[in-house]
Amino acid sequence: MKISPSNSVLLVMDIQVKLLPKIYENEEVMKDTLWAVDLAKVIGITSILTEHCPDKIGTTPSELREKFEEKDIVSKVYFSAVSEGNLLKMMPKEKKQIIVTGTEAHICVQQTVLDLLQSGFQVFILESAVGSRHPKDKKIAIKRMRQNGAEIITRDMLAFEWLEKAETHLFKEVLNKFIK
Repeated sequence: MKISPSNSVLLVMDIQVKLLPKIYENEEVMKDTLWAVDLAKVIGITSILTEHCPDKIGTTPSELREKFEEKDIVSKVYFSAVSEGNLLKMMPKEKKQIIVTGTEAHICVQQTVLDLLQSGFQVFILESAVGSRHPKDKKIAIKRMRQNGAEIITRDMLAFEWLEKAETHLFKEVLNKFIK
């Protein structure tokens, strides 16, 4: 299925200062997550950020965290952001598509994705913006999430599906700022 800008939310999961340096290809994960957050802001897509046990793992790096208002940040202790109920309370009721970025792909991201799917959401994983400490864990997590109904997408897929059409001011702005 296609991603609809009027029906989607961007979920950024657990990119935190003590964990991020241990993530394989962490610079790409951070860069592509920042790209997705900035793109969502330009297009007008709601974005939500989660932090897992921030008192122990640290908060989100400031360059990413400053892009969110406090009301859009969920602190959690369960691996799945769905388990405590806070995430679903924050979701705009009419939005049923969730685009996911974050870490770790095989733990918090995967458990959240599986719970979102079970709750009736359509879930899309921005592949280059999710990571794990070990590449094999990410690879298997992507495969498992796909087997359970999540769709795996690239940056271009996300940008052009959110845009829907060319020859608009928004298309030109996104093309110039985000598509290289």
